[in-house]
Amino acid sequence: MPKPIRMSRRAWVAAWAVLCAACLAATAKLNASSAPDPQPEKSVSAECAERIADIETQLAKAKQEGKGDGVLAFSQVQVGTEADCRDDLRNHFRGDQ
Repeated sequence: MPKPIRMSRRAWVAAWAVLCAACLAATAKLNASSAPDPQPEKSVSAECAERIADIETQLAKAKQEGKGDGVLAFSQVQVGTEADCRDDLRNHFRGDQ
């Protein structure tokens, strides 16, 4: 049975350092390539912007009155703009914009 090749401690450390450097470089390249492309900022229609401003005003008023920690509900339903502004409202109040 042949004897295994003996490596010095210095050779092991050098091989380990090269392996670590290669892994770090590969990780950096993968992270850079998988970064999502920035989404272009979507414009909000005038109706939606007005509705968002109205809601912001009502939230500020509720906060001044000490009701800022509760739930603010709206019972007013606008037929044409509710469906159109739903995504804009979600994005705005979720903090995406």
